[in-house]
Amino acid sequence: MAVPGWKEAEGRVGKRTRAVAEKGSPSPNSMLRVLLAAQASAAQLSGLLLLPPIQPFCLGPSKWGDRPPGGGPHAGPAQGLQRLLEQARSPGELVRWLGQNPTKVRAHHYPVALRRLGQLLGSRPRPPPVEQTSLQDLSQLIIRNCPSFDIHTIHVCLHLAVLLGFPSDAPLVCALERERRFRLPLKPPPPLQPVLRGGQRLEAALSCPHFLRHPQQHLIRSLAEARPEELTPHVMVRLAQHLARHRLREPQLLEAIAHFLVVQEAQLSSKVVQKLVLPFGRLNYFPLEQQFMPCLERILAREAGAAPLATVNILMSLCQLRCLPSRALQFVFSPGFISHISGTPHAPIVRRYLSLLDTAVELELPGYQGPRLPRRQKVPIFPQPLITDRARCKYRSCPQGQAASQPTTQDPAQRVVLMLQERWHFCRDSRVLLGSRALRERHLGLLGYQLLPLPFEELESQRGLHQLKSYLRQKLQALGLRWGPEGG
Repeated sequence: MAVPGWKEAEGRVGKRTRAVAEKGSPSPNSMLRVLLAAQASAAQLSGLLLLPPIQPFCLGPSKWGDRPPGGGPHAGPAQGLQRLLEQARSPGELVRWLGQNPTKVRAHHYPVALRRLGQLLGSRPRPPPVEQTSLQDLSQLIIRNCPSFDIHTIHVCLHLAVLLGFPSDAPLVCALERERRFRLPLKPPPPLQPVLRGGQRLEAALSCPHFLRHPQQHLIRSLAEARPEELTPHVMVRLAQHLARHRLREPQLLEAIAHFLVVQEAQLSSKVVQKLVLPFGRLNYFPLEQQFMPCLERILAREAGAAPLATVNILMSLCQLRCLPSRALQFVFSPGFISHISGTPHAPIVRRYLSLLDTAVELELPGYQGPRLPRRQKVPIFPQPLITDRARCKYRSCPQGQAASQPTTQDPAQRVVLMLQERWHFCRDSRVLLGSRALRERHLGLLGYQLLPLPFEELESQRGLHQLKSYLRQKLQALGLRWGPEGG
């Protein structure tokens, strides 16, 4: 349907429109940023809506196939209608231009109409009743056609409606908001979490990212919720490895492993047992379970020949706990066992472990009467042997002139070992040394060395070389020794 006075109106605004078009118009993104940053007051809204007109194609493609100027036969009528909307003198005229030209209306015309409406209403405190009807008619036009809007046009109309003062429950705002949500990409539903029970929950707890915050409480709760038949060897091995790896000396969890070992003795091989026993030696914890040692002795007697490396690993864990069964020692020190492991790939590590076991037998089991490791099979226990002469040149009890008058020690060749105790030498949040560190200190003491522990807390408090030398000098003087000339 043709609009009366179309050409007259177009001629009326032609000169001004061409002048504005020559200056160019801002991009749609900058226009939208201005809209979003604007306040809802009437004065600011009036100034906001006096912006240069937007090109028809700037608000994005629409259902009617908008094209840029000169790009098609519909470009001219679409621009002409936009000019008429920008120059409308009343809300009723806006409704008339939109309602009487359905074939020429495009999606981007509705934001233009809302913008012009704000300009018309900006200087009026309250629209007259006739304009209230025009507002409702314009709202109905937008509600009826907004299903065909693109998402960009919906956003612009929604913000303009809010700036114009439409309440959140107004039909126009509700319709635009509904279309906006409808065009949002659908979020995939969250995956269903499988129901974890018993051992599965405990295994999941071992892999939980929050483990490092509250490890003991998380594992204890998962273990308490598991039924006995749901605790499999695989789950308990993972628990044992977890405790050993993170130095967690948690009695309740360790006792649970010991009880599982006793209950499942007949179904466990020595390769599984070595992993279950590992945390007890590493964490220097002997369980309260009374059948713990008898159970291990029976397993060693049954499985010793089937898995030599597992057997030695179990004995090393027991060595750290000062519990070495004589029958198992006689087996691993027998010529047949040593000959059997000599040609295997793990022979070097087995020989080192046997050397440590032989030293433990010599130092801690004076009543042992069984076979021992041959001397030619032994390997050095300490990577750097401790030499008395080296200790003597570092520490002298006193100068020669004062030896008779001020003796400080009975043995001028006293052997002292400085034991640097780092944080990771202890169980987590504890002052209990790890089993390997306790074993080393115990054997050094039995070999005749005097141990001088240097805790990490004391070392970290020293500032500079001067304070460190003073700290070491005080430690040595407490043992009756003096700092030698080579020490400064």
